[in-house]
Amino acid sequence: MIEIPEAITLSCQINETLRGKKINDVITNQSPHKFAWYYGEPSEYNSKLNGKIIEKAYSYGGFVEISLGDIRLLLGDGVNLRYFNKGQKLPQKHQLLIQFDDYSSLVASIQMYGGIWCFKDGEFDNIYYKLAKEKPSPLSEDFDFKHYKKIISDEKLQKKSIKFLLATEQRIPGLGNGILQDILFNAKIHPKRKRTTLSDEEIEGLYYSIKSTLDEMVAKGGRDTEKDLFGCSGGYTTKLSKKTVKEPCKICGNNIIKEAYLGGSIYYCKGCQYY
Repeated sequence: MIEIPEAITLSCQINETLRGKKINDVITNQSPHKFAWYYGEPSEYNSKLNGKIIEKAYSYGGFVEISLGDIRLLLGDGVNLRYFNKGQKLPQKHQLLIQFDDYSSLVASIQMYGGIWCFKDGEFDNIYYKLAKEKPSPLSEDFDFKHYKKIISDEKLQKKSIKFLLATEQRIPGLGNGILQDILFNAKIHPKRKRTTLSDEEIEGLYYSIKSTLDEMVAKGGRDTEKDLFGCSGGYTTKLSKKTVKEPCKICGNNIIKEAYLGGSIYYCKGCQYY
């Protein structure tokens, strides 16, 4: 899933590799998917994008946005994005294929769910997209302790778990369940802990864990559970993920535990993360 580190990595790779390329052909919805979301009719994407030139890519939370003149191509968190040079074998199944005039291709595919939205600048009225553009990134100076404290101190959320508070409803756009696991591990906080049980010291430690964990994930090109534009795994080695479940914690030796919680999976070390 595309979260903050992957969105930043993908947008940087698009700028380095695709900038200036001219679109020659577009195929949409070749493999119909019940949970592939488009803006308008997918059949119109070719007329909207054909002849356009890749100008620049941006990351907003868990979104990657590509600017092509007055047109925007927006890719959501469930999209797998891959670049193929001329002559490389292309996947048979995909929800979007863009061929450039040098016969290289950009392919977007969806496994579970995801959005591939093509629209004129300013016409896409999606609340999560708007929030991602408006709210400060945790990596920015605007996401200071005062801003964080406002989120963490919301009176309506004090009896909620820390996972619910940080990784649902886009209170921090792009910070999802995936990257939350290592953030909480580094802060020594169990994902089921209620906000009311956190001490001032833990609240401060969690803030710095958000900043430092994301810094490392971005610096290393995303997580090792995700792929970049060229199909390579990210260089950040996850501490808590599907790759480490049932393995011993490198700090205390207890096994990493996986549980279902709030519509997804959580991972934790019962020796290091207090509940």
